[in-house]
Amino acid sequence: MKNKIKQLRGERGWSQAVLAEKLDVSRQSVNAIETGRYDPSLPLAFRIARIFGVPIEAVFDDGDGA
Repeated sequence: MKNKIKQLRGERGWSQAVLAEKLDVSRQSVNAIETGRYDPSLPLAFRIARIFGVPIEAVFDDGDGA
């Protein structure tokens, strides 16, 4: 699943480690989600969107195009 986490994180000047701490996950998990190697659970996806203060659709794109 494509996402804009790296972009949103960069806009805030946060490292992967800082975001990981805010989400209570490992930095490796943040990296895997950012690079599309891992899709987060729905609760984690909502936490990510809340931390960035944007709707979940602004963070994740399933590529459906609908």
